[in-house]
Amino acid sequence: MAYNDLSAQYQHLKKEIDAGIAAVIEHTQFISGPQVEELEQALCRYTGRCYCVTVSSGTAALLMALMALGIGPGDAVFVPDFTFFATSEAVSLLGAEPVFCDVLADTFNLDPESLRAQVRRAKKAGRLKPRAVIAVDLYGLPADYPAIEAVCREEGLILIEDAAQGFGGELAGRKACGFGKLSCTSFFPAKPLGCYGDGGAVFTDEEPLYRLLCSLRVHGKGADKYENIRLGLNARLDTLQAAVLLPKLAAFDAENETRNRAAALYSSLLAGSAFSPPGVPAGYRSSWAQYTVRAGSEEERAAARSRLEAAEIPTMVYYPVPLHLQKAYAGLGGKAGDCPVAERLCKTVFSLPMHGYLAPEAVRQVAAALLRR
Repeated sequence: MAYNDLSAQYQHLKKEIDAGIAAVIEHTQFISGPQVEELEQALCRYTGRCYCVTVSSGTAALLMALMALGIGPGDAVFVPDFTFFATSEAVSLLGAEPVFCDVLADTFNLDPESLRAQVRRAKKAGRLKPRAVIAVDLYGLPADYPAIEAVCREEGLILIEDAAQGFGGELAGRKACGFGKLSCTSFFPAKPLGCYGDGGAVFTDEEPLYRLLCSLRVHGKGADKYENIRLGLNARLDTLQAAVLLPKLAAFDAENETRNRAAALYSSLLAGSAFSPPGVPAGYRSSWAQYTVRAGSEEERAAARSRLEAAEIPTMVYYPVPLHLQKAYAGLGGKAGDCPVAERLCKTVFSLPMHGYLAPEAVRQVAAALLRR
């Protein structure tokens, strides 16, 4: 059994993907070819955003969003403690300081009350200037944006949505990538909408930010790439990747329906068991980048993963170490107990097979093996 069956997806979309790749090879516009702009327009239609700038990775998207806001030394950017390293890494690369906030145990997303407490603590200390919040749509579920937006308004902070895993999720009918002053996503192959390499995108509704992002994407270009009016990056999305993403985007809603049906079946089969299914609050819809459950303890997680491995069923742990305890951040003085919910989740969560072609029979097989004692 595959954890994320990209081969099944390719077989389903082979004709369209192969034709798209062949078209790029035929016209040879491997950089900034017509498929890139076509994809950007399609992504705007899907998310409801006014502007989209495709880039070379989700990490580049985060970095460019922060650069566009002028984030730098002396600034504090508030991030969830339970997420992939890139969220805080982009902050640190610009000389700013990530401030880690705890998360909610049921949704795994940023806890608005922890955010509020950390912002006020930073303001009281006075060492850093609070500037922005990066809220992550972990595992495909949008964060609690109504509450987070309220904190941002109260405290004068800019909101960035990190939808690296969230593309296709919804909150009250509003699509992921549609929140915040800027939003970012990733097209890493394992994401709900993934290419055949690295890729990402930044979204905004503000034309000046859009034009700034376009400049930052190509070495801070001005009228053309040989006029450089600011420092930027080489962060363009390859045309080949855009050609791969176009047919995948066309098939995305059907795949998302399959993921949601699989998730609902998992949750019904695991209800009342020793493994807590992920929470999806009323009005939310996840794109299920991962289907992640919680065991009662680290030992129970290890035993469960061993049972599944014996049944040739793959699992993953996202993430085994909270950001504040990563070695790269030892200099910030984080210690055990700073973010107790995130620390607990790191010891107990594990993810089960999930993708857009997962059959109900496979879900039942996974659940039966997991619950077998």
